[in-house]
Amino acid sequence: MRWNLFDVKSKGQPQEGALRLLGSDQPFAGRVEVYHNGQWGTICDDNWDLAEAKVVCHQLGFPGAVSAKVGETYGQGSGPIWLDDINCKGSESFLSSCHFKDWGVTDCSHKEDAGVVCESDNSFETNHNFSVDHSLGLSNILGALFDSGDNCDFYILVHDPSEEQSGQQQICVHRLILSLYNDLNITNSSSNFLVKINQACHPHVTSFFRYLYTRKIDVTITSAQCLHQLAHMFDLQQLLEDVGRVFISLLPQDSTFRTQVSLYEYGVRAKDLMLQENVLQHLSWNFEFLVITPVWNTVSIHMMEALLSRSDLVVSDEAFVLQALEDWIKDKEDAVSAERRVDLLGHIRFSMIPVEKLYDIQFTSSMYKGNELFYSKALMKGFQFNSLPFSKIRKHFNNIEDYLPRVYTSQPWGNVINSTVNQVIYNYRYDYQRVRNLNSFTTPVHNSGIYMQQTISWQTQILTTSYECSNLGLSCDSFPVARLFTSYRENQGIVRFNNRLILTCKSENIVFHVQDFKNNRADLPSNTTLANPCPDDYSFTFVVCPEYI
Repeated sequence: MRWNLFDVKSKGQPQEGALRLLGSDQPFAGRVEVYHNGQWGTICDDNWDLAEAKVVCHQLGFPGAVSAKVGETYGQGSGPIWLDDINCKGSESFLSSCHFKDWGVTDCSHKEDAGVVCESDNSFETNHNFSVDHSLGLSNILGALFDSGDNCDFYILVHDPSEEQSGQQQICVHRLILSLYNDLNITNSSSNFLVKINQACHPHVTSFFRYLYTRKIDVTITSAQCLHQLAHMFDLQQLLEDVGRVFISLLPQDSTFRTQVSLYEYGVRAKDLMLQENVLQHLSWNFEFLVITPVWNTVSIHMMEALLSRSDLVVSDEAFVLQALEDWIKDKEDAVSAERRVDLLGHIRFSMIPVEKLYDIQFTSSMYKGNELFYSKALMKGFQFNSLPFSKIRKHFNNIEDYLPRVYTSQPWGNVINSTVNQVIYNYRYDYQRVRNLNSFTTPVHNSGIYMQQTISWQTQILTTSYECSNLGLSCDSFPVARLFTSYRENQGIVRFNNRLILTCKSENIVFHVQDFKNNRADLPSNTTLANPCPDDYSFTFVVCPEYI
């Protein structure tokens, strides 16, 4: 397992032969350390080459190696030098599987500690800064005082509680400044303060204490979790909230979803419900893309349950959700008990599966034979939903979510307009009628078998200027404004439509916003949950979501 940006060291000892990277603020580079006999140690750079670096990077979960670093590039480690004269083919799954002298047999010093730079599978710049400014008038002066260290009289000792050594880092500060923060409990008799935090966060502790002087700090992708953890430790609520907002801005920037999955688990450990919700919302909107990434198989059981319980999953249809879950369970093998499998499968909305695919499940499902009783009942529920009036079924159901659609995008329910906003404006200049009627499509009244033969014609429209809005008798405060409308009248209180507009970055197929339609229009707020990462290159997907009432 790799140490991800938002991971916190688990309780208990690492596994024998585990690896970690230290000495760098980049998660994909650093001094290589290996865990053996209950202790972390370094690796001598004798014979250290790209083949060895490749094994390290693959073991840590990166796609490959960029370079092998020698000569304490990322600083000197401490403790034993476990490996020397290591020789790998490059195809090994674990570094400890390569040939080497023997554990702890070496003639090297820590000046020869080996390092690596791995291929980063993240699509964003890890050095991008998000500035947090709670400053007062003396910020620059106090910042200069912190940087100089002049007349400092108090020491911050930074210690990783999982390491034997204490005081691994010392920061000299001024007692008077820190005494302004009551939660630090600085007294005249104390000369130092111990901060217990894992070693991967040590490079960011200095900037955190500088913030106590200046009330200003630049938050990066690699420092966000550590600063959030420190703000929580010292009850700095304003900093905690603003770093939490930085987390949300990171969500659309990692198309591998490693950051998002580990950030959710961090939110669970930190008991940050808002953070959990924001991550789950983003993963729900991008569920189809999440499923095809390697990180899908690392999703925990409790995270899977949280995802499957949501109605805002953006998927082609419910059969896709079932197939994704079955593949995930199959990959887990015995890690998911038979009882938990049934619990997870119980979140599938079989009533929403198209009836043709519902029939095929008994022949195509890899889990049907081992769970035939469950599947038989679930399929029966689905067939009943497709053949009986909902008023009949409603008298006996226990869980209303079984009969509510998610955001299904496959035809006929979803319709994509690939034009960017700029292209729409261009069309407006030359062909106003083309803008007024950008697209139209037809859907059934409902996805149950009863209404599949009754159709509705929908019109879609994207407005980008005040002139377009006023010409239609509309008042628009922000742009673009999307419209999805029909002349069909809702079926005598039986069916209603909770339609959605999906905004997707074309370049990486990342959904960054899903908006409800109110009175046939979706006004896109300027302060969407996620910042638009592709302002000039995104598509609109109009989704019809019929519900029985």
